[in-house]
Amino acid sequence: MKTQWAPTKLEGWGRYPRHSAWVARPERMKDVENALSERDGHPVLAYGLGRSYGDAALIKDGRVVLTQRLNRMLDFDPETGWLRVESGVSLKEIIDTFLPRGFFPPVVPGTQFVTVGGALGCNIHGKNHHVDGCWGDHVRRVELLVASGDIVICDREREPELFWATVGGMGMTGVILSLEVKLERVESPGILMESVRVNNLDEFFEVSADSADFTHTVSWVDCVKQGASMGRGIFMRGRHAPADVQTGASPLDALASFAQRILNVRDLESNLWLNKATIKLFNEAYFRKTPAGTTSSSVHYVPFFFPLDAVDNWNYLYGSRGFLQYQMVVPEKDAVREILEVISNSGMASFLAVIKEFGDRDHGGLSFPSRGTTLALDFPNFGTPLLDMMERLDDIVIASGGRVYLGKDARLSKAKFRQMYPEWEKWKAVRDEWDPNYIFQSELGRRLGLVGGAK
Repeated sequence: MKTQWAPTKLEGWGRYPRHSAWVARPERMKDVENALSERDGHPVLAYGLGRSYGDAALIKDGRVVLTQRLNRMLDFDPETGWLRVESGVSLKEIIDTFLPRGFFPPVVPGTQFVTVGGALGCNIHGKNHHVDGCWGDHVRRVELLVASGDIVICDREREPELFWATVGGMGMTGVILSLEVKLERVESPGILMESVRVNNLDEFFEVSADSADFTHTVSWVDCVKQGASMGRGIFMRGRHAPADVQTGASPLDALASFAQRILNVRDLESNLWLNKATIKLFNEAYFRKTPAGTTSSSVHYVPFFFPLDAVDNWNYLYGSRGFLQYQMVVPEKDAVREILEVISNSGMASFLAVIKEFGDRDHGGLSFPSRGTTLALDFPNFGTPLLDMMERLDDIVIASGGRVYLGKDARLSKAKFRQMYPEWEKWKAVRDEWDPNYIFQSELGRRLGLVGGAK
């Protein structure tokens, strides 16, 4: 059957920017091959569940292959945990199917609504990066539809350069059709968790250093506070619970229960909800609800790993203007302090802000995680003042030898990207070898000079 292309407008999770494109919804991997050959000369890009924030999965006036219907689980070895799936399978589908059998994905981000193809394209990280690395560390035998129309199997042993260019390659090496991922054995859906209230940035680093025995760590940070309280927050650390542990009523469970009663933020869309005053009130309440010191609890995995998934379409909380997330990693602690000072002095408060120390694994290329401290901050789209502030943050990140996360980005300049990702030319050489005519493109790739013949 000939590919049916339909016009539509697409956006990332931040709802900025938005672009028109022609989309197809293939049912089978063979349909994806047909779509590539029937693109009428237009560039092509795959689009999963739309959870990259900026323009990584957008292509203006191009051809977009929606992968949600490529959601078949193809094979599973219960002895080793290796699972072979099509690229449109979501982490939620894997968890729902395999957690009752004692398995869990090896790495999960802050939402379970991402596809395995998107997870590899962004080389996602989670709360356990300091122990288990990234998604790409647990993947083999990637089936990739490349520009020639051939299907290439790649991993560490087969076409390794193509494999590592695809890991974190933001979908610009081809369409991922399937992959194998090794699931982790777990005994229960519970998490043994400790919450530690930290009063400033120095305490965060002290608690983080004392938490190396925990497999999962992350901290919420209050970006409104200045002076001696700058960097205060709630440090959360945990590990998968043994079989005999029951999950109880923890602050995270209570918060998830409250959020579920909101149901769907799309019905409440407004530019008025989030401003400095409301964010300051929320931060004060959230900080005070956790007792001083250390609190131990056993919680269900959903509020621990995916607290925002309880609210449908929470991104609409930012209104029609959308929002931008700034996530960076810097090796120097002083740079984190400098970034927090710029933000707290700007008057542009971040509603959602998390901080974590990464481990040593760095895959190079366009892959984001590297040794240092990562800070992720969501800002309502304030327009030029916000973009100007992010330019200042870019300069601090570059001076520290850090980088921003391309899976969250919507506005980084080509010049600054090249300073943050010094291996970009090596990555592009591999990409261009497999796609010399720039069939696979994205708005992010065009903006950063990675596709389309840009120099």
